[in-house]
Amino acid sequence: MTLGKQHEKPVYVRLRETIADAILAGKFSDGDPLPSVRALAAEEQANPLTVAKAYQGFQDEGLIVVKRGVGMFVAPGARARLRDSERSRFLKEEWPEVRARMNRLGIDPAGLIERERA
Repeated sequence: MTLGKQHEKPVYVRLRETIADAILAGKFSDGDPLPSVRALAAEEQANPLTVAKAYQGFQDEGLIVVKRGVGMFVAPGARARLRDSERSRFLKEEWPEVRARMNRLGIDPAGLIERERA
């Protein structure tokens, strides 16, 4: 996992996106252990308190579980819930902008799909 150069977003938000992407991509499955706060902070060159804040958000949402003295783990069903919430966010926030740009550029969605199938 590495943070992108999206400096317009706070570091903890970028960390959350990095962790969520890893779960969605299957790098971490339901029940898998996540890197410790210190390990992820070192890997991402981030402050451990910032990493803890990112993890806390996932814990509050029930997407990770903490086993005291053992570590943090991806909660059962987390991948499916993340996929659903990311899909919903994409359709509400990102797709309208993508669709508007496609219209401005004269790109036909059906043409794109046909191109991918070829």
